[in-house]
Amino acid sequence: MKDTKETLICPACGEKMEKIKAPKSDFYIDICTKGCGGMYFDNRELEKFDEKSENVDFIFEALKGKTFKPATNNDVRICPACGSNMVKNFASTKREIEIDCCYTCGGKFLDYGELEKLRNQYETEADRSDDFMEDFMKIHGAELKKTEMEANKLASERSFFRKMFLSVYEKF
Repeated sequence: MKDTKETLICPACGEKMEKIKAPKSDFYIDICTKGCGGMYFDNRELEKFDEKSENVDFIFEALKGKTFKPATNNDVRICPACGSNMVKNFASTKREIEIDCCYTCGGKFLDYGELEKLRNQYETEADRSDDFMEDFMKIHGAELKKTEMEANKLASERSFFRKMFLSVYEKF
């Protein structure tokens, strides 16, 4: 993960974001402490803080006692790290929380309060993965079963032809 070194501008309200160092790490989370309370995570940083067991005290400490102005609900937000358009995506298969994602650099922007909501959805990464697999199987289960049946049929045919070849070969 490559952390941005320069001061970023909040894509939701236009204020300068503050770099808050994550304890026991070499990276910073960019938080809009003087504007809307949103936070920007560089590529792969969010996964280190999206579960209840992961320490986010340093983030909540930076937000503690502050009031925040409402974020703009622009249709498209601009990634503060690379300048590309961000896309709204659901943060999980529960489809309850929409966050801004940059497909160019992998950064993610969360509006104020979304990190807490995200952390409250699942106890562990295993729970998140189980939910994803359940949802995936609902959507693609029939296709996978058909592909599995076709693969088994091909394996059976391959076995039959192999036996036929070996029996003919042994006669010579």
